[in-house]
Parts: sequence; C-alpha cells; structure tokens
Amino acid sequence: MDDDHDHDHHHDLDTVSEAAHAHVFLGEGHQHAERRTWAVIVLCGAMMLLEIAGGIAFGSLALVADGLHMSTHAGALLLAALAYSYARRHSHDARFTFGTGKLGDLAGFTSAVILALIAILIGYEAVARFIEPVPIAFAEAIPIATLGLAVNVASAWLLARGGHHHHGHDDHGHGHQHGHDHGDAAGRDNNMRAAIVHVMADAAVSVLVIVGLLLARAFGWLWMDPLAGIAGACVIASWSYGLIRDTGAILLDMNPDRRMTGHLREAIERDGDTLADLHVWRLGPGHLGAIVSVATRYAREPEFYRERLTEFPSLSHVTVEVEHLAPMRNS
Repeated sequence: MDDDHDHDHHHDLDTVSEAAHAHVFLGEGHQHAERRTWAVIVLCGAMMLLEIAGGIAFGSLALVADGLHMSTHAGALLLAALAYSYARRHSHDARFTFGTGKLGDLAGFTSAVILALIAILIGYEAVARFIEPVPIAFAEAIPIATLGLAVNVASAWLLARGGHHHHGHDDHGHGHQHGHDHGDAAGRDNNMRAAIVHVMADAAVSVLVIVGLLLARAFGWLWMDPLAGIAGACVIASWSYGLIRDTGAILLDMNPDRRMTGHLREAIERDGDTLADLHVWRLGPGHLGAIVSVATRYAREPEFYRERLTEFPSLSHVTVEVEHLAPMRNS
C-alpha cells in the first residue's frame, strides 16, 4: 500500500509540473479599480488642500479641521491604491508562493483598523462636547459639511461605478458554473470595499452633522451636534468591525465558502471514494485554492479528480493527492 501511495504522490507532482502556470490571482477589473482609486485620491486631495488653505486664509478652524479629517480618508485611499499597484507589479514574483491576490485584503484590514481609530476619535470628541459645549459657527460649518458630503458622494460614485461587486473568474471557460460556487465572500474585492466604506462613512457622518447643525441652529439644541457625532462613530465602528472580521478571516486562511466545500466533498465522494483531507482558502478576489487528498479502491489517477473539480470555476489552484487502498475482495 505504501508503494502505491509513493507512486501516486510522484505522479501527482508530475501532473503539477506539466500544468505549471503563473500564480496570478488578482480580481477581475483589477487595473480599472486601481485607476478609479487614484482618481478619487486626486479629488479628495484637492478638497483637502482647498479646505486647509481656505481655513488658514480666512482664519476658520472648522475648515482646517475638516481638511485634516479629509486627509485621514485620503491616506486610507492611498493605501488602497498602493496595494493595487504593488499587487499588479509583483503578480509574477516567484517569492509570493500563491501570488499577490491577498494584498487587497491586507490593505482592507489596515484600512478597517484606521476606520476604528477614526470612530474612537469622533466618539471621544462628541463626548467632550457633551460635557463642555463648544460654540458653533453655523454660517461656516453647514456649507463645509454640505461640500464635504458632495465630495464623498462623488467619490463613492466614482469607486462603485466599475461594478466592484463583480466576481473574478479563473481562465477556464466552463459553461456549467454552479450557483453556489461564487459566494460573495469568495469574489469580493475587500480593497475596493474598504475604500468605498471610507467615503461612505465620511458621507454618513456629513449627513448626520448637517442634520445636527440644522436642528441646533433652528431650536438651539447644541447637544444635537455631539449626538450626531456619536451616531456617526457607531456607524463607522459597525462597518469597521465587518471589514476586520471578513479580511481577518481571509488573512488567516479560514474556509471562505462552506457550502461550496460541501458540494466539493459530494463531487469527490459520489462514486464511492473517500475525501481523506481537504483544505480550501482564498487566494484573491474570485480565486480559491484547494488541496485535496482522496483515498480510493479504484484505478484512478489525480487527473480524474482534477477533471471532476472543473465544475467549480473559482478553484484556480488545485493540488490533488491520491492514496490507493487495496481493492475490495468479493466474499
């Protein structure tokens, strides 16, 4: 039995070497997403410089503060853009065993941590203003918040325009794709998702701030402004938690799609074979890797199972190991 196993293992290595391919697991539309991110950085950067320069020129602390706040989001977007550029430039670098597809998830995770810090800072400032209310220059603050909202809406539209929800596919054009194969978790571009969450978080805060300022001006409710700040901090913290949970799971190689894994097990075991070991993880947006170990009593080689797994189009890198058991004897 051991000899059979060694033979099969060598055969599997031969199969892998014959089918050697580049480990490029970038999402569909990677370069398009990269260009859109740089465009939004230019927009946010221009707004940031305009606000800081205007604030200094007109002696407006509110303008300078909003400009500095915009700089944190511009920094997060810059992180996303650099991740896209680095992943593309190093996509064929052999040092990355499974390619650079996860770089966007690493950038998304980092962005989510920055978002969490922004939520804490906004919450802290809001609580401080509850304790000691600060006089508000409504004539300045409301137009600034409105302009900020307009920039954020334009940024979100620019980022989302390219259909960031599309799932990447591998290059094998299989017509019989399974509906269960491309779950959101497997196909989602978390780098773009993090960039969109940043501008949406800023837009949500702008809306809450505008409502808070209008009510404070109309009814003298100065507490509405910090209350809007706390509500904004809670929204940002919630989005940040979702991003940290999802990107962290990918970075730790958690199973990205349990339903698909169950269907894969069924596909391998449908003719009496046993799936001895299975590892499925995400390599990049729309690309999954799998290591499959099969125990069989039939004369089947790794290529037999590799061919069977082509019904799962998101499996972009598959390693198959076959262990031949002694054939069953008729009693």
